[in-house]
Amino acid sequence: MSRQLHLNAFLMSTGHHEASWRLPESDPYANVKIEHYQELARTAERGKFDSIFFADSPVLWGTVGRRPAGALDPTVLLTALAVVTSRIGLIATASTTYNDPFNLARRFASIDHVSGGRAGWNVVTTAGPEAARNFNLTDQPAHAERYERAAEFLEVAYKLWDSWQDDATVADKASGVWAVDERVVPIDHVGRHFQVRGPLNLPRSPQGHPLIVQAGSSEDGKGLAARYAEAVFTAQQTLEDAQDFYRDLKARTAALGRDPSSVKILPGIVPVIGSTVAEAEALERQLDELIRPEYARLQLAKTLRVAPEELPFDQQLPAELPDEDEIEGAKSRYTLIVTLARRERLTVRELIGRLGGGRGHRTFTGTPEQVADAIQHWFEADAADGFNIMPPVLPSGLTTFVDEVIPILQARGLFRTEYTGTTLRDHYGLPRPAGRAPQLQEATG
Repeated sequence: MSRQLHLNAFLMSTGHHEASWRLPESDPYANVKIEHYQELARTAERGKFDSIFFADSPVLWGTVGRRPAGALDPTVLLTALAVVTSRIGLIATASTTYNDPFNLARRFASIDHVSGGRAGWNVVTTAGPEAARNFNLTDQPAHAERYERAAEFLEVAYKLWDSWQDDATVADKASGVWAVDERVVPIDHVGRHFQVRGPLNLPRSPQGHPLIVQAGSSEDGKGLAARYAEAVFTAQQTLEDAQDFYRDLKARTAALGRDPSSVKILPGIVPVIGSTVAEAEALERQLDELIRPEYARLQLAKTLRVAPEELPFDQQLPAELPDEDEIEGAKSRYTLIVTLARRERLTVRELIGRLGGGRGHRTFTGTPEQVADAIQHWFEADAADGFNIMPPVLPSGLTTFVDEVIPILQARGLFRTEYTGTTLRDHYGLPRPAGRAPQLQEATG
């Protein structure tokens, strides 16, 4: 079979556009309604998406007046979605900075068991001092330290997932032996950040390891992705930038002895779709006109590490801004926003409009055919292995994509018409990792 797209549905309350909740069709309380997310999951599965994905942060993000604030814990949410779907992958974000390996390893293994092998973990290190203050810290750890901790965190998680051999459970009623002691072993991990005895208190899950996803595009982020990630969510505004990122990450992966095809690179795209170009542009204008610019400027100022009064709405960004090296938060997103504003000479008001739909992800406005063309162009130009689809409005944006864009991609032979496997690893064409023998675990603990 020729190379095909991988599509992930990135779901966020009423949609990715910050003003989507103000549309007549939107339920402003959808962010805490399980029925809303269950219907979205069923729609995405009907479209044969590889997976659905939920972002998360251990802090109240932004200004509560701006858009629906507060989010259900996605690892809890995924269990409720597992029971109303049967094939689609289920990916949740969880921080390695504000969790411990045992808890998260157990949580994602549990989701994998509950879903029959459809769990994925989007590994993030969490930028921003606000989150730190929720966890008995006065400021966030340094960027490099967060990524060093993340690497060790993943190593511990792998050891815990492999602390049970696949054949540990025998359930022999006649002999009265449920599991073989020698096949369940401690990991005895001692490192700079963690000391974990193990083993996990849960048998090895259907996928062995949940799918590992990574979403940072800084140098440290790309290093972590090249070593561990099986899918990478990234934000790129231009074809050239996307191609550069694609080549770079594939080369880093190969340099570490991994098959570059084993990591799928999925840029985000916010498709504003109309039956005609004029209809799509009218929806885009309607959404942009509903943005509260004073709220958006507060968030932009926080991202750029400047005072809001330094960002007059009808002027371009200040000439003097911090270098990326001075940013301890989301380095790659900071650089993307500044580069976009400089390259297109946007005023603050215009920049706010561009960021309102996808916070720096590419926004594309057009007909279903044009959206399919844009996706195909980047895919065939080696800028992406697929896309993180970010509907600006939910549920209508996802429904339109499934009903009108997916059939075009299927007709072109670019996307599956049926699921051929049952696990998330199956959808990505990835093997189930072999477990580690007990003696190897003890030697490397």
